[in-house]
Amino acid sequence: MKNLLGIVFSNIHEHMVSDLTPHRCMGSVPVGGRYRLIDFVLSTLANSGIEDVGVITKTNYQSLMDHLGNGREWDLSRKVGGLAILPPFSRTESGMYRGRIEALYGIMGYLRSSPATHVITCDCDMLFNTTYDDMLLSHMETGADITVMYKKMPLIGEASKDTCVLSLEEDGRVRDVMVAPPLSGEQNVYLNIMIISKSLLEYLVSSCFSRNQYSFERDILQAGARQYHINAYEHTGYVSRFSSLQTYYDANLALLDPEVRSQLFPREMPIYTKVRDEAPVRYGLGSKVSNSLLADGCVVEGEVENSVLFRGVTVGKGAKVKNSVIMQGTTIGEGSSLEWVMTDKNVTVRESRMLTGFQTYPVYIAKGSVI
Repeated sequence: MKNLLGIVFSNIHEHMVSDLTPHRCMGSVPVGGRYRLIDFVLSTLANSGIEDVGVITKTNYQSLMDHLGNGREWDLSRKVGGLAILPPFSRTESGMYRGRIEALYGIMGYLRSSPATHVITCDCDMLFNTTYDDMLLSHMETGADITVMYKKMPLIGEASKDTCVLSLEEDGRVRDVMVAPPLSGEQNVYLNIMIISKSLLEYLVSSCFSRNQYSFERDILQAGARQYHINAYEHTGYVSRFSSLQTYYDANLALLDPEVRSQLFPREMPIYTKVRDEAPVRYGLGSKVSNSLLADGCVVEGEVENSVLFRGVTVGKGAKVKNSVIMQGTTIGEGSSLEWVMTDKNVTVRESRMLTGFQTYPVYIAKGSVI
């Protein structure tokens, strides 16, 4: 695994949850009370023994840099190698990239300087937990040029707009790749995780860039399905992909299920994050909390039910929060009632306000809003 270089795309898929990403990149979207989406990707790489990871950025990555720091929480703080944050203008001729190929071409110097023989690429648009030992073993045993990870999962609504679906042979070889197909029901969904030799990646990226091609899915995977040996590796664990604001909301509330938490946070594969030294949750006299996740720093004087509260949330006396996702630093005034609501960071809900959405259409309140 030490011969494997990790490349993480921190901005891909932002348009699918545009309400959450006007001031942050996809990788720094908060989730689960105390985590960021990039925590899950970096933790899977760290738990696999991968010691060199490059994070490709594009826009709005200040909060991401603040969160990652020197990579110490993921054991990536090293004198040689470790975590590298790769800004979008590392090569003047590449400019602001349009797709993965141009993004990779912009970090070509970083790729060539790495002693790794293979590269694994990942996105930040889903909650999952795994290690890549078996995937790398499958890549080596099959003699594949490229190995991609997929999961059999249903496509519902707009999920197919930013999705690749794989058509497979009986031996697991990819026969065809469909990009944003008009399909529904259970499909072989590509999870945007791929292992490829570094030399082949450099050749493909340079070749496509010279032809003004920038879509890795269309110009390499789809176009090369017959030319190259593309092996498919199935992930059988839990996966929740963020294809809309609704899926983000559902994924947070799904963490209230003990079975989901046991799959995402097994003892042998922990999820690491930046540690903040805040006080534990403080419960006031008369407060009631049931089936909820509350992060450190919260102060609860009212009632919380079936909800996820991030760090530093305050729930005033007589206030009721139900079936809601409340992000960091939000204050809910006395006597207010929130149901089927999702707030971004530092929202203030004043006294005696009533906000109600629906399970399939939660009310979203933007960062820093005052209600």
